[in-house]
Amino acid sequence: MDKHFCDIHCTDEADLLKIKKNSLDEEVITKLSAFFKALSDPTRLRIIYALSQTEELCVYHICCILEMSPSSISHQLRVLRQMDLVKTRKEAQSVYYSLKDKHVLQTFNQGLEHVLEQFGGQI
Repeated sequence: MDKHFCDIHCTDEADLLKIKKNSLDEEVITKLSAFFKALSDPTRLRIIYALSQTEELCVYHICCILEMSPSSISHQLRVLRQMDLVKTRKEAQSVYYSLKDKHVLQTFNQGLEHVLEQFGGQI
């Protein structure tokens, strides 16, 4: 950072050094970026919303809810699974999907709440 620029615009260099020292590791930043990228697809968000409304759903049920083909849903579920956002449970021939943990739900709900503020809180 340009020292002259800092002298003009920053009030406390100690704070800047503290922030710089506590910067996130590059691997963590990359994984966090991938996490948000996984959430950037409308279909995946619709799947997460559907899963947030119940304990678990199979591919067939998600297809019915989203009115999409099994191959489309399976592809998006694969991405969510690879990003560790959903987990699976197999029962006979069926695979059931659910949200991986409370953090996925919390992140989704906070984003939804933020967006809904623009619409006066209405869905």
